[in-house]
Amino acid sequence: MTAGTLEQFEAARPRLFSLAYRMLGEAAEAEDVVQEAYLRWEKSEPVDTPPAWLTRVATNLCLNRLTSARARRERYAGPWLPEPVMTGPGPLETAEQRDSLRFGVLVLLERLTPPERAAFVLREGFEYSHRDIAGILGVTEANARQLYRRAREHVGEPRKRFEASADEQRKVIERFLAAALTGDLAELEQVLTEDVVSWSDGGGKVTAGRRPITGRAKVLRFLAGIGHHPRAAAAEFAVDVVNDEPALLTFEAGELTAISLLEWHDGRIAALRNVVNPDKLAYAAGQLAQRARGTGV
Repeated sequence: MTAGTLEQFEAARPRLFSLAYRMLGEAAEAEDVVQEAYLRWEKSEPVDTPPAWLTRVATNLCLNRLTSARARRERYAGPWLPEPVMTGPGPLETAEQRDSLRFGVLVLLERLTPPERAAFVLREGFEYSHRDIAGILGVTEANARQLYRRAREHVGEPRKRFEASADEQRKVIERFLAAALTGDLAELEQVLTEDVVSWSDGGGKVTAGRRPITGRAKVLRFLAGIGHHPRAAAAEFAVDVVNDEPALLTFEAGELTAISLLEWHDGRIAALRNVVNPDKLAYAAGQLAQRARGTGV
């Protein structure tokens, strides 16, 4: 492989990872896709438009993986949640592109068939035209439009984001954390919507609820139980940017043991998605280690 073509691939690597992560919801799997795309690139004949060629290859690799992932996720122990990543992978030029990275959107994408998900991600996350999407997926332009339309119908319109400064968001999260740790149910009631839902993804690796907890009263009892647990007193907490949104990180003995991602509605928490499966925290933990060394995010 010549230096020039290697440089072309490396230039495309962040975008390929960003695409694969949105398609799969798993950072480790996305890295595998990028590596496999590299191996195919290395063996290929020279191409006229490397970015388009690599996008098509990566998309189709993701489609193949999604087919097998669907069956695997149906057998998953408890709720399946995407794998969180610190900040946003790859360039995020527009608000629409940032929205396609949000954790809540990734959860909604699980409703889609693999082709629908590809059409949605390529359109919403990377602003591809329907004609280009058709070329990538090997369908007609009319079919590409239909795939995207069905995807939009299934995903629907997410609740409006909590538009506030980073400081304001942090203050609400800190209020939530303090109230949970002290068992201040009155304060918690102020920051949770009435129909709040909490999911926990332990993957059978650690103790976690196997079903979502629905409604403010039940979520309050769940949070009160966590706040009174001896482990909570010894844990350390931090607010950081995960999937382009503020999230709550939990550390025990210096190890990342949970990432809680929040969804907002009218300034209150409408959803809690708690990732506690250590396998799904490994990528974010690696990013934090790189940041500490000054070599990463």
